[in-house]
Amino acid sequence: MRPEARVAAAIEILDEILNGSAAERSLTTWARSHRFAGSKDRAAIRDLVFDAMRRMRSYAFLGGGMTGRGLMIGRLRNSGQPVDQVFSGEGYAPEPLTDVEASGGRALAEAPVSVRLDCPDWLWPKLSDDLGKTAEPVLALLQERAPVFLRVNRARIGRVQAQSMLADEGIDTEPHPLAETALRVLGNETRLRQTKAYQTGLVELQDAASQAVVARCLMHLVGGRVLDYCAGGGGKSLAFAAEGVGKIVAHDSDPGRMQDIPSRARRAGAEIEIALAPKGAFDLVLCDAPCSGSGAWRRQPQSKWTLDPERLAALAELQDTVLDRGCRFVGSGGILAYATCSILSDENARRIERFRERMPGWELLEQRQWTPMDGGDGFFLALMRKS
Repeated sequence: MRPEARVAAAIEILDEILNGSAAERSLTTWARSHRFAGSKDRAAIRDLVFDAMRRMRSYAFLGGGMTGRGLMIGRLRNSGQPVDQVFSGEGYAPEPLTDVEASGGRALAEAPVSVRLDCPDWLWPKLSDDLGKTAEPVLALLQERAPVFLRVNRARIGRVQAQSMLADEGIDTEPHPLAETALRVLGNETRLRQTKAYQTGLVELQDAASQAVVARCLMHLVGGRVLDYCAGGGGKSLAFAAEGVGKIVAHDSDPGRMQDIPSRARRAGAEIEIALAPKGAFDLVLCDAPCSGSGAWRRQPQSKWTLDPERLAALAELQDTVLDRGCRFVGSGGILAYATCSILSDENARRIERFRERMPGWELLEQRQWTPMDGGDGFFLALMRKS
């Protein structure tokens, strides 16, 4: 496919997304109905769609409308490319610009700050208060594509060895300071899953800040019993196992989310117990609670635009419930860890404040907020000890 045909495909997919379709579903449906498109075409179209979703407001401002056409016109103008050469109407290219579209092209500097930074209007005051002077640079980073990180399975290989092994298969990496297990991938990301290091469980895909969360938990862990209370796909359970934790139990309120844990654990050479109803007491209970995902919006940009005040309030209520239930499994002197991939205080520090008001007797040991300025996704962690 020529570049202009890829833009036309992105316009079609974006219009479906703007009409309420899930991004991944729209991309999959398009690919199934356009089987002539090769893997490189599909990857390029996906990049166009996700870039547009990360920058919907600024591209719509530049392109003259919140439509697939408007977003692609805005993207071209933002990058300084000649719009009329792509929107030529020739072959599979999008139709030529209308007079109204051609007369557009306002400078982005004229737009309100929330438009320039691709932030919902209602959310900008919150983020500005929560992040202070870093609000604008953090949101600017959330407009960009996220870096790709690997976690080295140190139970089986060292970081330098893993780098060498990956390099032999054409994957260049560099250590990242957020965690001693973290490698940032410098290219050929699409080939990672085909490498021997990945297929044999020597490395796993995991954000560097997520790895840092596990590292901080381990610094306070005394004992060898860990409950990953909101385990999902088991990334943090695997990280605990790779660092030699003796007993790891994974639980999730939606058991279907844990279906890949057994195969991932076998590949990594780890032992992880799946528990639909956990029993007993643990030295550390990690509650990686459902959240807005605001710290990872560059990976899941659609969630930025579907979040609203009502949804945020519902998430806060759910996070309180997770904490209240998860804390029951902490043994005497044990640690309760609360984490989110959010940069919003409503989901982070305020939830800890409310929890400690409801549940006296929990000592706050550490509270930390990572943002994309630290290199990885935005993450929050609070560690509390049971008296």
